Formats: sequence, C-alpha cells, structure tokens
Amino acid sequence: MAHGSVPNGKPSTWHGAGAAEFDLRSDTMTKPTPSMLDAICQTTLLDDVFNEDPTTNTLQSYVAERTKHEDALLVLSGTMGNQVAIRSHLAQPPHAVLCDHRSHIICYEAGGVSAWTGATVQTVVPKNGIHLTLEDIQKHAVLDDNIHHCPTKLISLENTLDGMILPLSEARRIVEWAHANDIKVHLDGARLWEAVVSSAGSLAEYTSIFDSVSLCFSKGLGAPIGSIIVGSQAFIKKARWFRKSIGGGARQTGIFAAAARVALDETFGTDNHGQTGKLSATHAKAKQVADLWTSRGGKLQYPVHTNMVWLDLEASGVGPNDLTVIGEEKGLRLLGGRVVLHYQVSDEAIARLEQVFDIALKGEYQRSDDTSKPYGSSKKS
Repeated sequence: MAHGSVPNGKPSTWHGAGAAEFDLRSDTMTKPTPSMLDAICQTTLLDDVFNEDPTTNTLQSYVAERTKHEDALLVLSGTMGNQVAIRSHLAQPPHAVLCDHRSHIICYEAGGVSAWTGATVQTVVPKNGIHLTLEDIQKHAVLDDNIHHCPTKLISLENTLDGMILPLSEARRIVEWAHANDIKVHLDGARLWEAVVSSAGSLAEYTSIFDSVSLCFSKGLGAPIGSIIVGSQAFIKKARWFRKSIGGGARQTGIFAAAARVALDETFGTDNHGQTGKLSATHAKAKQVADLWTSRGGKLQYPVHTNMVWLDLEASGVGPNDLTVIGEEKGLRLLGGRVVLHYQVSDEAIARLEQVFDIALKGEYQRSDDTSKPYGSSKKS
C-alpha cells in the first residue's frame, strides 16, 4: 500500500502541511512529513529500556558525535530532558540552580526543578534585557560557605531564549568561570538549532563547552516527538537511571528515533552550521514579518534574532487579544504578540498576517457578531 493512502481510501494526513501552514503560535505546530513516515515504517522495534534498539542507539551515537560529547540519551520531551539533566547533575542539598528569570525550566516546567531536586532556584534578570552575561551571574551566584546561603551548584542557560541568541563568546566566558568555581553548566538548547543557523556559532562549538545540553527534535525541526540530552558517559549513565525512575523508560523507541533522525538531517541539515536545511528560510520570513509590523508603525518588544517576532502590543496601541481574534477570521492561529515562524508557514499565511496587521494597527476591525462599533476599544487613545 502506498504511504499516501490508508485502508479506508482517504488521503494520508502525513502529506502537506495542513493546518500547520497557518499556525503561527509555536514552532511545535509543524506536522511530521512523509519522509518521517517512511523512516518509521522501516525502523527497528526493539526495547530501549534494555538498550537494545539499533535505531535509537544509532541516533544517540550520531548526536553525541555531532555535538562532541561522549554519549547521548533520547527522552520523550524537552521538559523531561531538562529535568533529567538537572537532577543528574545535583547530589545532596543544599544546592541552588541559577537561571534567567524567563527560563523554560522555571516558567514552563511545572515546578520540576524544586520537585525533583529540592534545589533553590535563583532567577536573574539580565541587565541587557536579552541574555545573561558573566557579570549578571557573578552578581547572583553564591560561592561562599556561609550557612545562611544556598550555594550555586548548577547554572542553566537557554539558547535561544524567546528567540534571542546567547552569543558563543559569552557562553564560553560563563562556562569557564563556572568550571573554575566547581559549578556545572547545563544548556537548554531546545532551539539551539536556530542560533546555529543564524551563524552565531557551529553546533559543536556551542554544545561541546557545556556539561550537558538538551536538544529538541519537535521544536522547529518537525519531528512528532522527542528530545535528546548529551554529556559524558558517566552523566548519561546516571541520566538513564533517573529517566527510568520518572517513567521515561520507553520500549519501542525506534518509532520516534527514526523520525527524529530525519528531522535533524532534513530540517536542520547534515552540516555543522545548519546551512543545508530548512531553517534559514524561516529566519528570513521572521524578518519579513517584523518589517511588515514596524513599517505600519508597530513596535517590537525584542529584537528579531531567529524565528520569533515579539510584537509590543501595548506600545503599538493594540489590545492583548486583538490579533488572535482578527487572525481567526483570516484563518490564522495566533497567540497574543508572539509570532513564531516555522518551515511549514506558507507565503499565503504571511499575506494573511499582513492583512491582520493592517486591521489591528488601524483599529478599524468590527466583530462579525457585533457590527455596532469598531473593534479595538482596548486601544490607547
């Protein structure tokens, strides 16, 4: 049977971008591709808890090699990857984890750091408003033995964070200082692919300096499921144990390891800078969206470094829900002022978004269920 059909004769939903074409809420909205389905159909189906699945083991070895680490471990999600890594680094309390105040590990992982490790989380607001610097960390890290303080044992950085890049030079400064003070450094690199493609540094240059890195196959790359963590053999051995203890020991993992390998090679690329993949075009579209917004008088909340455009709705005089509602009537899925581009967003979606911007910034939209007054009463005078 051809992969384009199913027994009931209906077209396969694996073909075409479908709803993902018009969904700009996140780069997790990408739809798996027919080539991923082909890989799944050809995959091995042995047990990863027993470390016996060739497809999974090959993927782990391949990613470890590309990131210049000794070993790697496939996990079900980015959150699981971060939490397993952080738990594996920390031993007995008292200990603290230092991170950016906007970090995924503190804002979007259901309190996992405290729940799994008992660690205090030290959140830091970067002085430059974009990324943490060594000076930010030195100001807040606890190094002394004063019993009133909770010593910093791990720094967790994120790249990209809200689509913005932590420069390679700054990452190196932080890691070198941390190691000199016996502090481990983990990188939440769920979207590190994006930083690499933007020419901030090669994949290996970024990943090799950290004690551990988590990388996501579904954010931006389009795989249906899966992330991976890399580190030393001793670290991964401990991480494998903790992954099992929280229910992350899956069985026939070749099913999503096969799709993840396709996502890595086809969407990011087989080269160390991601220039043979599909993400560069995504960045170009993000810049196009930013230009469409600012050319109409809209303001940006953050600079556009990669695939995210943060619209400053308040400064632009647009209500927090205006874009979402207008977008729905134009067939777009939007989420407030964050516009996330992925490789399946079409030119037609960008054209519709331009119409949304026109309406929102002019304040002339009327609700389809209430034509008695212009939409946008939440706009500034």
